[in-house]
Amino acid sequence: MPRKSRNSRKSNAPGNARPRRIRWAERWRGWRRHHSQSAAESLAKVLQQPLSSCMTWLVIGIAIALPSGLWVVLDNVTQLGDQLERPAQLSLFLKADVEADEASRLALDLALRENILSTEFVDRDEALAEFVARSGMGELAQGLSENPLPHLLLVVPLPASPEALGALRGELEGLPAVEEALLDTLWLQRLQSLMTLGRRAVQLLALLLLAAVVLVLGNTIRLAIESRRDEIVIVKLVGGSDAFVRRPLLYTGLWFGLGGGVVAALLVAAGTFALASPVNALSAAYQSTFVLRGLGIVDSLQLVLVGAALGLGGAWLAVARHLKAIEPR
Repeated sequence: MPRKSRNSRKSNAPGNARPRRIRWAERWRGWRRHHSQSAAESLAKVLQQPLSSCMTWLVIGIAIALPSGLWVVLDNVTQLGDQLERPAQLSLFLKADVEADEASRLALDLALRENILSTEFVDRDEALAEFVARSGMGELAQGLSENPLPHLLLVVPLPASPEALGALRGELEGLPAVEEALLDTLWLQRLQSLMTLGRRAVQLLALLLLAAVVLVLGNTIRLAIESRRDEIVIVKLVGGSDAFVRRPLLYTGLWFGLGGGVVAALLVAAGTFALASPVNALSAAYQSTFVLRGLGIVDSLQLVLVGAALGLGGAWLAVARHLKAIEPR
């Protein structure tokens, strides 16, 4: 039997064994396999406790749905304000001693200005007759010794910025025959200011509620870490990395946040559906084309993604804080 050479015995010695190099393709397959296993096992553990999971989903969904629903309300009010918007109009109330001929000449002079589209003269007697016809206070009007209403000029300026309209109002109010000038779009500007204030309030409320969602998810993940303490210690004893331990917990937070986002989208859709019929009936009674709008498909998907991102972020914060405290002794 032939003897092995010295080089052969040396190359086969146990102390000279070289570790097998793992290729990038194998690492990628292993990383992907562990992610899929972690996602499936985390979802299974969440579904194994349906009552507590549903409660967590409901809390997260309500916290996300509240600012989302308020934002939908503000969006519909803004839509209604856009439909009610009409060209700006200045109402010039003339002084009591201004006669009708002088008021007519003033209306013609103002109509010739470049920044004014049209003017209309409303005689005080015609205004009183219209008021009596609409209000039904004929007996009260007959008891008046004189007409208390002034002559009125309705001025429609060309479209301009609010600053330019304010300047025009001040200029017309300074005319000798004008007692007071009112800009009829002030109510719309007030409405827009209220909408801006409402949006800021909703944004602040959303920040507070989203922070509460992160805290709720962080506490849920902390409880999950404590329940798996022995498992985490064993995994670290056999050489498992923090990333290996972290993945199932991150997927747990992802499933909780994703479910909460779905619940939030359903709550907002249900609220919109419940209010759509009476709001549309009221709109039809006023012969308006306003229709209540809710979240569309894209906005609903964004709401679900927001919930998933919050779940992932809350889980990451909880894991980063509590996982380092668990080390094998």
